[in-house]
Amino acid sequence: MRAGVVVTAQAGVEDLAVRAEELGLHSFWVYDTPMVHGDPFVALSLCAKATSRIRLGIAVTSPALRSAPAAASGLASLNALAPGRVSCGVGTGNTARRTLGMRPATAATLERFTAALQDLCAGRTTEYREGDRVRDIRFLHAGGHVNTTEPIEFVVAALGPEAAAVAGRRGTGLISFGLMDPAAWRALHDARRRAAQGTGGDPGSYLVTALHVLGEGEDPHGDAARDATGHLALSLLAYAADTPAFAGRLGPGEREAVRRLLDRRGTTATAPDRYTKLYRGYLCRIAPEDRDLVLPSLMDMLALVGTRDDLRARLRTLEQADVGELLVQPVADPPAEMAQLAKLLMP
Repeated sequence: MRAGVVVTAQAGVEDLAVRAEELGLHSFWVYDTPMVHGDPFVALSLCAKATSRIRLGIAVTSPALRSAPAAASGLASLNALAPGRVSCGVGTGNTARRTLGMRPATAATLERFTAALQDLCAGRTTEYREGDRVRDIRFLHAGGHVNTTEPIEFVVAALGPEAAAVAGRRGTGLISFGLMDPAAWRALHDARRRAAQGTGGDPGSYLVTALHVLGEGEDPHGDAARDATGHLALSLLAYAADTPAFAGRLGPGEREAVRRLLDRRGTTATAPDRYTKLYRGYLCRIAPEDRDLVLPSLMDMLALVGTRDDLRARLRTLEQADVGELLVQPVADPPAEMAQLAKLLMP
């Protein structure tokens, strides 16, 4: 299994990319969450100039965030800086839209957007629509301005069969956040293959998670493990707090954690401005006072915590479910966590 890193866009991110490349990691991704973190295209442009081998990815952009021409321009410009090293995740914008108080895009819109990006980034003409007006568009000055020659890898963000089917019809791979169940991955791959109607091979698949390798005798639910994985747990609790129908499907302990999160953020599940409070610190290192919200059940569901042998066994089952690359978001001590990841996957 390959390994990579996903981070938030911020000053100095290129130093982490350099270290990831030195450690032999395969890819380096940056989240696209406007109004929460910095801009991924700016961050990855710095990474492109500072590195020479590692793949650089957007995780993930959306038609609800960027128009196809704007997104394609950013991708093809990045491809000019790092030829053949660019990957792009595309999704409905579930979290990035909710942090704006808006709804995600539909699967149909996602599919049209993905097709347009694939066409434009390969130098082809594509249909562009605004309201009732439809026009054919393409890059007018390829070559020196943008790179449409080297291929860009596209992957669709999926947690269920509908998005996986989009990936199948568009011939892309998959990327999923916190999906640790091998059976769920097999179901995604089955949905993708059915939609692909047996054509082509199996593109890459990426699992985004958090990692903590336990020391001898260390508590798997202690402070160090909670600090390394808590950002994923709180991301799920924030989504649940913002989406009462989802919260209702959680267990009693998780629902109580959602209630405490709402109280601490000073909002309610129905407040029209709740998104301005729930997503502060989103996917960043958690505050010590929020450690009690990082329930063991959430850690087990979303992250990888265990001894080196335990984790290698879990990774083998995921690899058997056709997960091709593990993407870890390090937040507590990024250089040390990246080194842990590289060492874990060494022969």
